[in-house]
Amino acid sequence: MAHLAVAQASGSVPISKDTFPRTHGFKAHSLRIQDKSWGPLVNLKANNASSRSRWRICMSVQQASQSKVTVSPLELEDAKDPPINIFKPKEPYTATIVSVERIVGPKAPGETCHIVIDHGGNVPYWEGQSYGVIPPGENPKKPGNPQNVRLYSIASTRYGDSFDSKTASLCVRRAVYYDPETGKEDPSKNGVCSNFLCNSKPGEKVKITGPSGKVMLLPEDDPSATHIMIATGTGVAPFRGYLRRMFMESVPTFKFNGLAWLFLGVANTDSLLYDNEFTKYLQDYPDNFRYDKVLSREQKNQKGGKMYVQDKIEEYSDEIFKLLDGGAHIYFCGLKGMMPGIQETLKRVAEQRGETWEEKLLQLKKNKQWHVEVY
Repeated sequence: MAHLAVAQASGSVPISKDTFPRTHGFKAHSLRIQDKSWGPLVNLKANNASSRSRWRICMSVQQASQSKVTVSPLELEDAKDPPINIFKPKEPYTATIVSVERIVGPKAPGETCHIVIDHGGNVPYWEGQSYGVIPPGENPKKPGNPQNVRLYSIASTRYGDSFDSKTASLCVRRAVYYDPETGKEDPSKNGVCSNFLCNSKPGEKVKITGPSGKVMLLPEDDPSATHIMIATGTGVAPFRGYLRRMFMESVPTFKFNGLAWLFLGVANTDSLLYDNEFTKYLQDYPDNFRYDKVLSREQKNQKGGKMYVQDKIEEYSDEIFKLLDGGAHIYFCGLKGMMPGIQETLKRVAEQRGETWEEKLLQLKKNKQWHVEVY
């Protein structure tokens, strides 16, 4: 299982030796995402026809409640297998930063940014995959060598936020270290890659590898399937991609009519990520989307303690277990510390139902219903 560096983690990651042919060439565009519409807004000062075209697309999304966005090229739907490691650490692809935007409110603990990267269509990916990012500078443990690759879950569909397959988006929490004795920030121990990305400016270059990962790919063989998604913080990244594909984009080969159920755990209301998008799906597709927010510093669980995702899962445990028995897929993405509490809750609920959790988990894995990516 790949270990991601979406938030605090920043270790080296083993990369597979699979390879794909590559091409080159890219064009940068300027986008904004913090808007109540589905799509990004384009910098209206841009003079090129491509930007004006994207602006028209985004405006059409705002005007029509359930209209889906046209995406291109649809040839991306033809491949039977996902692209894997087209670009490797020794020969990464040099992409361009399109935009960096803080997407949490002032009362959120820490800073999380939505980062759009222009790969020119040369580093295609599927929903649920990750990019590797190589920050500038040399490896402090291996002088003369580049920094290690950090993996980040991709937070957009294969068509990107501009719907033309030229960009990918990352959801990155800035990793900041505070000295426990003084309480002051120690920049020398801050996360190298997350701070590089959050400090980046439009037009700057970024070296990327990948894409990688198969564990979190969205199964699309049954468009009426149920997908239960459990995220903490930036772990919502792959689920944003799933949901945009299900509810925002017009993809002729994937007409989703099942149930998508998102549990998103964050500290407080200001920490919610992509809340406007998810709320819009709830309004437009109430029969196909459920959205439960878990705010640990604002909500209490049934015992009067802080509310965490495992507490919310326990509240809906009967329904969740019935859905799993019916073939639902369940996904977990976020900090690895989320899993022990969730596993304990699921085990307790299973025992209350007269089931053995270990046996049930083995069956879920065997049926490929269980998807976990934590970091």
